[in-house]
Amino acid sequence: MLKYVIRRLLTMIPMIIMVSMISFFLIELPPGDFMTTQIANWELQGLQVSQQEIDAMVRRFGLDQPLHMRYITWMRRLVIDQELGFSYQYQRPVKQLLAERLPATMALTIVALVTSWVLAIPIGIYSATHQYSLFDYVFTTIGFIGMGSPGFLIALIAAWISIRYFNFSPIGLMSVQYMGEPWTIAKWLDVLRHVWFPIMIMALGGTGGLMRVMRNNLLDELGKQYVVTARAKGVKFSKLLLKYPVRLALNPVIVGTAGILPALFAGEGLIAIVLGLDTIGPLLLMAVMQQDMYLAGSILTILGALIMLGNFFSDILLAAVDPRVRLGAGVVR
Repeated sequence: MLKYVIRRLLTMIPMIIMVSMISFFLIELPPGDFMTTQIANWELQGLQVSQQEIDAMVRRFGLDQPLHMRYITWMRRLVIDQELGFSYQYQRPVKQLLAERLPATMALTIVALVTSWVLAIPIGIYSATHQYSLFDYVFTTIGFIGMGSPGFLIALIAAWISIRYFNFSPIGLMSVQYMGEPWTIAKWLDVLRHVWFPIMIMALGGTGGLMRVMRNNLLDELGKQYVVTARAKGVKFSKLLLKYPVRLALNPVIVGTAGILPALFAGEGLIAIVLGLDTIGPLLLMAVMQQDMYLAGSILTILGALIMLGNFFSDILLAAVDPRVRLGAGVVR
């Protein structure tokens, strides 16, 4: 098992380097660079900047260097100084920008993921054991809505209903009057009034998909011969259900944990934009639009690394809970 873990970790190093190169170069594919975008914005605002000032900023940002040299400089700072570069748009280190938004991003997404799991797994079990019942149809309909509707569209509709009929604005994590104020009991209560809204929106899509996966896999397990034989021998159904079929039906759920880490980091970007949340997703969108290559490249590289780590952890967890996977892959304890 240890050799397997070490081998997987070592193979991730060149993959992460490749992801960083692709991410960095993709940001530079559109014509122009950050200064081109910035000059266009200044012209739209009616501001005039001399060529000397533009040339000075280009040298300051290092945009006069070839693309491969900028990438090498970025990697050197990352390895030696553990720095992710400097954001042109915000005029601040990338590490600081990510550190400011990461706590809220992870808190929202963790609670949303736990909520989706807590709701989806019991509902999936109930739907499989009560197939074609009234509640099975109800839950199936809700699941299809959650899976088939974009999260940002649900957020828009839900926000409009909340404002129109309940006179409550769910935009942001707190009311305007509390922004920038010290943390008090009133401010915490206001945050609690707002935070449940994005959590439920973010959890809806995951709940629908996970519920369907759990239901379908559990139905497959309940139809297998070992379940039929055990029930014929008089084994109590509730004991049999939780000991064998549910455990095996959870395997696809465990595999799905591969997407948890990048989701924790990104924080459902489009939903965050619609609801005005200060998470990393909107930060990535603005960085790509402004061709802020160090900020966008850092976020994309971290997302790629988290996807690899998620796949790695899900494989290890699956091998740990399912002896068939462990033995079939030649992994030993």
